[in-house]
Amino acid sequence: MTESPWLDEPSQHVWRRWLHVTSRLPGAISAQLQADSNLSSADFSVLVQLSEAPGERYRIAELADTLQWERSRLSHQLTRMQKRGLVRREECEHDGRGAFAVLTDEGRERITQAAPGHARLIHCLFFEDLPAEELEALDRILTRLATRIDEAAPSGA
Repeated sequence: MTESPWLDEPSQHVWRRWLHVTSRLPGAISAQLQADSNLSSADFSVLVQLSEAPGERYRIAELADTLQWERSRLSHQLTRMQKRGLVRREECEHDGRGAFAVLTDEGRERITQAAPGHARLIHCLFFEDLPAEELEALDRILTRLATRIDEAAPSGA
């Protein structure tokens, strides 16, 4: 850490650019998902995890941890998705304490519908016109930032 808490001019510029990008990106992704498949970003996040999980199912507590969501947030999200037929809940036969979120046929169909447009948008916003050396540099920077953030996070966060 430096002695001064203030950012110098170049750092301030980059920080403001970062804030701009990270505040605008969720809206761009949400608009694309709504237009292509009538899914929210939260719906898509849950469906991606379930579609990639063994048996297209996830213990709800583990899914919350994977998504880095509060369990209550996930519970409300799953309730909304269940009403639309995208997921279902199943009790755990082994211990009776936990439950699973399970991808339905409708959920699988919707993520299959949404994924190509989502991938095109991400390619366009992030990777189009980005030379390999800049992509590698961005990866190194993000890896370093993620490590610092993980190390600074309170225990259990």
